[in-house]
Parts: sequence; structure tokens; C-alpha cells
Amino acid sequence: GAGGRRRTVLPLLLLSLAAWQPPPRGARAQRLAADVENRTGCVLSSSEFPEGFFTPQERKDGGIVIYFLIILYMFLAVSIVCDDYFLPSLEIISECLGLSQDVAGATFMAAGSSAPELVTAFLGVFVTKGDIGVSTILGSAIYNLLGISAACGLLSSVVSRLSCWPLFRDCLAYTVSAAAVLAMISDNRIYWYESASLLLIYGCYILVLCFDIKINQYLMKKFSPCCTCFTKTMEENAEQQPLVGWREEGGPLIRQQSRTDSGIFQDDLNYSQLSSSLHGLDEISEDHPSVFTMPEADMKRILWVLSLPIITILYLTIPDCRKQFWRNWFMVTFLISAAWISAITYVLVWMVTIAGETLGIPESVMGLTLLAAGTSVPDTVASVLVARKGNGDMAMSNIVGSNVFDMLCLGIPWFIRTAFINTSGPIEVNSSGLTYTAISLICSVVFIFLAVHLNGWKIDKKFGTISLVLYLVFTILSILYELGIIGNNPTRVCGN
Repeated sequence: GAGGRRRTVLPLLLLSLAAWQPPPRGARAQRLAADVENRTGCVLSSSEFPEGFFTPQERKDGGIVIYFLIILYMFLAVSIVCDDYFLPSLEIISECLGLSQDVAGATFMAAGSSAPELVTAFLGVFVTKGDIGVSTILGSAIYNLLGISAACGLLSSVVSRLSCWPLFRDCLAYTVSAAAVLAMISDNRIYWYESASLLLIYGCYILVLCFDIKINQYLMKKFSPCCTCFTKTMEENAEQQPLVGWREEGGPLIRQQSRTDSGIFQDDLNYSQLSSSLHGLDEISEDHPSVFTMPEADMKRILWVLSLPIITILYLTIPDCRKQFWRNWFMVTFLISAAWISAITYVLVWMVTIAGETLGIPESVMGLTLLAAGTSVPDTVASVLVARKGNGDMAMSNIVGSNVFDMLCLGIPWFIRTAFINTSGPIEVNSSGLTYTAISLICSVVFIFLAVHLNGWKIDKKFGTISLVLYLVFTILSILYELGIIGNNPTRVCGN
């Protein structure tokens, strides 16, 4: 029965992990790093990183603790960059362009927090010549859609209300872009016109976002008889928790096109100690408090003292656009904070990779678990921060929008290489496990949409728990597939 199969599979998994031995250093140095998309599967093998400051034996003798402390410190660093510089710059960009929360989350926020993926995509195509393994697409999609959703639900004390249209729009865009990538790599070759079509798909997505309000109004008017449950949910949302800067004059489903504040930083959600409202900044007499102001709570004081080196370096290198003097430098703040996010993520992945090797975890399993989570720290931190302030649409649009942006991360370097650098032939890629990948991508998108719908279009603890269970199920199945325990995928070392 099912219980017997489970009892058989678990010992097989444990035996596979116990029997696995890391390949010799020389063989690993010759391997191709399968890291086109940073946050997943066959992520940079340690041959692509510096050796580290301990020998393998020293790490096993206790040096690995230092690596774990650095990993935790990098988590803290990313949260400071996002909270003090990245999100405030995004607030002003949204204010200047009149963007709604979900559009800002799907564009600038997704692009900034996914900057490491774009950098690593170029490295994967031009430097390491890596290809895409099944873990690359799979680990990223599953963690972003389910893992970050679980974090937003479980780590937020505020119930965030969601709108129907932004989630449907972003899920549809991601499904189309993922299907396009899977169709391209089915023959193990990427041609210039195929990579150009990826850029075209993303261009159409941006065009839809530009006319988001009008498209939303048209669709809701057209399909309102079919969407009565959504309409009812929206009316409840408008009554229970109207978002700051959200003017519902034309009905619960129609949002005003001109908004001066996307409502990221507001003082009405017990979060005023971290950030102040930027709305009407010229009317505020006081400037934003200094980053060197010590918090009052004891635990926050300890974290503040530990993070002083990071706070000082960031203060000296990034203009704080929350202050009146630097307000017009918000694009510089956005770009430099994205660069810092990329640098911190690189160190984080480096430390996690070495820690995984020390513990003897196969790279394919690492990619689906620790590295998928580790390289998605910027997305996780940014989404959780805005979800804790009640901006559910922005959090979900960042989660799905960053996945859409990752497809663009593949398209740009592929197009540059096939159209301008190596025009003689296509790029060779690995498409093993394509069917399983396609099924998993579609299922994860469908499940997250159903989970939101069944939970009454809100992000809360219940939604976080459902997402976490789904994430664990998908991840365990993926690991079993990667290890060759289920399916016809032979056990392989990532990159081979």
C-alpha cells in the first residue's frame, strides 16, 4: 500500500545521501557550472568560487560554524539594504510614475531583487558556458511561488488583502514565459529568434502593465457576471482594510490610475520604528531619523550593534533617499542598492555552497533546497517586508513578477550571444527532465492561485501553512526525482 511504498522510499533516500561521495577536486574543476539562473538547481559549484578560508578538514572539525554565522550575517545585511534603501527608493519611483503597488512589485521591485539572477545569467552564458538542468527552473519556480508565499503568510502579523486581476495577470505571464522557455530547450538548442521571442514576451508583459488600469476595468466590466465571488471579495476588502493611497471612487474593482503613493511605508501598521511615510514628504518638517539611531527594544539593540559595520558601509556608499537632501537621487539609490544585493547574495551562495559540500549534500539536492532559498533571499525579504505592512498585492506581484523577470534573465544573454557574438550556431543546453519540469511549473502556478482563492483572497497564517506544505511536497518529490528514486531520471551530479 501507500504506507509500504513510503517506508521503502525513505530508506532509499537516506542510503543515497549516505552513499554519495563528492567527486575529486580535479574532476569538479573540469565540470561545466550549470548556473544560468542564479537562484536554483545547478548553482555555481565551488570551482567557480574562491576556495574559502578553511581546508575541508578544518571545516569538518568545527570551522563550518563560521560559515553558518556568515550566512546569518548576510541575511541581516540583505534585510538592512532592502528596508533602509531599496524599498524607500522603490516608493519614490512608484510615486513619480504613479504606479500601483502590484505594478511596482512586478517591475522595479522584481528587477531589483532579481539583479543577482541577471548578473549570474551573463556569467553562465559567457564565462562558465553552463546550461540549464531540471533543478534550475524547478527549484526557482517552486521556492518563489510557494516558499516565499509561505514566508509572507507565516512571518506577517497583518492580514493582507489581495486583488484578483494582478495575481491572474502575473500568473498568466509567468505560465506563458515558462512554456516558451520549455519549448525552446526541448531540442537542446537555443537560436537567436527563440531568445528574441523571450524578450518580446517580456515586452508585451510590460505593455500590459502600462495599460493595467484600463485593461482591469475592461475585463471586470466584461466578465463581472462570471466574477461575482471576486466582486464580493473586493467589496469586503474595501470595507475591512482599504489600502492607503487607494481611492475606490469608481467601485471596488476599479483603481485610480493616478496615485501619488503606493503605500509601502505607512505608520498605521505598528511599523513606524523602521520607516516613515514618504507621502507628502515636503509637508513633513522633520527629516527622516538617522540610521545610527539606536532602537529602544533590547533585542533590536543587540541586532543594531551587530549590524553597525553593515549600516556604516551602506551609509557611506548609498544616498539615503528618505532624507530631503538625497530625495532626487532615488534612482542612484535603487541601482546601488541592487548592486549591493547582488554582492551580498554572491557571498551568501558561496558560503551555502561550501557548507553543503562539507555536509556531503549532492549539488542537485542543494540547488532545490538551500541554494534555491539562499539565492532568493532578496525576494523573500522584500516580499515579507511589504506583506507585514499589509500590501499583499505588491508582495504577490513581486513573487510572480520576479519569476517572469528570470525568464528575461535567460533571454538577454542568450540573445546577445546568438545574435552578436557567436552567430555561427545555436547555444547547446541540457533539457533532461523536461516533462517533469513542465508539469511541476504548471502545478505550482495552479496550486498557488487555488490556495489564494480558497483562502478568501488574503494572505494570513492559514495561507502560509498551506503554501509551506505544498512547498515541502514539491521539494521532496523533486529531490527523489533528482536522485533517480522516482521517474526515469538517472542519478547525476549537477552540471554533468
